[in-house]
Amino acid sequence: MSINPSRVPIHRILLAEDDDAMRGFLERALKKAGYEVRAYADGEQAYQQLMSEPFTLLLTDIVMPKMDGIELARRASELDPDLKIMFITGFAAVVLNSEAETPKDARVLSKPFHLKDLVAEVEQLLIS
Repeated sequence: MSINPSRVPIHRILLAEDDDAMRGFLERALKKAGYEVRAYADGEQAYQQLMSEPFTLLLTDIVMPKMDGIELARRASELDPDLKIMFITGFAAVVLNSEAETPKDARVLSKPFHLKDLVAEVEQLLIS
């Protein structure tokens, strides 16, 4: 079970992105901005990590093997209702038109985007 993120001393981000290059770019940009980041190539790996460590933000692609980002976000919200969630995707309509239940305050950042825009969106989400 996840620890309440308000007790986590630094903002910790769980990143789930199946594209190796994109995952590397995102991880480096977020670390450079001062965040602690754990990055995984699929939703199953990310979910396993979420069950053993507390995070303040789940940053996930939507279309991934094994467990997609929507399912990951749904399960993550059940573990920790206070976890902030942001989807990064080239398929924003998938989230907006999905019948699957997505967490109510989840944000969507559509690809392509500049890394500085990602960092700004993450900062905005974490202070809200």
